[in-house]
Amino acid sequence: MATTLHHDVLADLGPRVVSGELREGESITLEWVGAEYDVSRTVAREVIQVLVSMHLVDSRRRTGITARPHQEWDVYNSDVIRWRLAGPGRVAHLHELSQLRAAIEPAAAEMAAARASAEVRTEVLRLSEALERTGAAGDLRRFLEHDVRFHQLLLLASGNPMFSALTDVVEAVLRARTELDLMPPEPKSEARAHHVAVARAVAGSDGPGARRAMTAICLEVAGELDELVD
Repeated sequence: MATTLHHDVLADLGPRVVSGELREGESITLEWVGAEYDVSRTVAREVIQVLVSMHLVDSRRRTGITARPHQEWDVYNSDVIRWRLAGPGRVAHLHELSQLRAAIEPAAAEMAAARASAEVRTEVLRLSEALERTGAAGDLRRFLEHDVRFHQLLLLASGNPMFSALTDVVEAVLRARTELDLMPPEPKSEARAHHVAVARAVAGSDGPGARRAMTAICLEVAGELDELVD
């Protein structure tokens, strides 16, 4: 029961901080959290500790619990990403995330083409075929699961631990696009073809080809985002 309460309070209070409802520098107390959500002081404290770990708030004895500037947030935390994408600044945040992916994923794909094991090359090909099949069928739920695994696998296969550390970030972005209805009803055939091209290039140890195809994927996402902005 306490775990459920903890989750429910965090799922509401976190977005309120990220959306700016709790403004930078504004303070609350554990008593306020307890009264607002009808939870014990213990649950309130646990929730605040999580928000502190995300750098969303400071908690000090004399000043209470204070919202921190957005520049100090742990912007790579998957919950923070999801909350921001659900908030009023979602389009701006999508721009930021698309820029991050465009900077990292083409390089990761090129490195994966050089470093991936035989098993990974086979799995990337299998996933690309699954993406084509489920995407053409409009099965967004299964497409999403294959897409998350595809992109995570390439980050891991790059052999760069800094890239590997972004697997949760990419997963949060991909899931949020689907959950927030920011994906087309049927993934575009061009995007599916680019995934197949990436997989074939990685399987064939074609680093430049993998980079080009992944860049195309990132540009496709950017184009969809431009349409959303319009």
